[in-house]
Amino acid sequence: MQQLKNVIIPGSKDKPILLDVFYVADNKPKPVVVFSHGFKGFKDWGHFDLVAQRFAEAGFVFVKFNFSHNGTTVGDPMNFGDLEAFGHNNYIIELDDLKKVIDWALSYAPIKEEADAQHLYLLGHSRGGGITILKAFEDHRVKKLATWAAVSDIVNRNKQKTIETWNKDGVVYAKNGRTKQDMPLYYQFYEHLVANKERLNIIKAAKQLTMPFLIVHGTADESVQLHDAEELHKVSKHSKLFVVEGAGHTFGIRHPFDGMSKDAEDVLEKTITFFKK
Repeated sequence: MQQLKNVIIPGSKDKPILLDVFYVADNKPKPVVVFSHGFKGFKDWGHFDLVAQRFAEAGFVFVKFNFSHNGTTVGDPMNFGDLEAFGHNNYIIELDDLKKVIDWALSYAPIKEEADAQHLYLLGHSRGGGITILKAFEDHRVKKLATWAAVSDIVNRNKQKTIETWNKDGVVYAKNGRTKQDMPLYYQFYEHLVANKERLNIIKAAKQLTMPFLIVHGTADESVQLHDAEELHKVSKHSKLFVVEGAGHTFGIRHPFDGMSKDAEDVLEKTITFFKK
């Protein structure tokens, strides 16, 4: 198996994107899966390396990456050492980053013989799932889509009281329960959200999807309610809903990685099977 780790490509606003590619080199074109992590996530979180390996063994070129403003750095991709970048992140940056990664994956010379540009699939977790839905609607190259614990609405997730304080102070903070960091989100995040609310309407995008769409969600998700998955399934004509009874937001996986859970195994197997059909 070939692994290209920590490849650097240009991202948004002069920030780099760091990415990994996993594949079995056999000079046969293989479908390309591009994976997007979620809020306060990164490409090396938990079992994501194992996910990449399993996809590669199943006959895919698997690409995972760090959004350019996710708060990690090229020198330290698993810790949030650039909170200023994190604070200046927004959904438009993430959509632009995902396009840059797709463009790279379908044109990078060393893997061009391995990557089938006609079979591009997107996979995303949590907020990354919402971003992949929006990008799948925007980009005609995407042929299949799968989401794990995805949000169905990013426009209306902020409470009015929070917005007022945010505007007054210029920043709000998201507590990282694992690292105990207070991670800033500058008011520009909300301004970009309002200015681009039509483009960022996930339900509207999901309604117009024409490709097969697998929606995976746990019934005990503590971060994104099962209702989000049900709403996506209700409006998406070509979707399949896979509900994992008792599963939380990460399907039993923790960081640092300490082993696969049954829920994560089931989700991984279901997703690979969906993409192989």
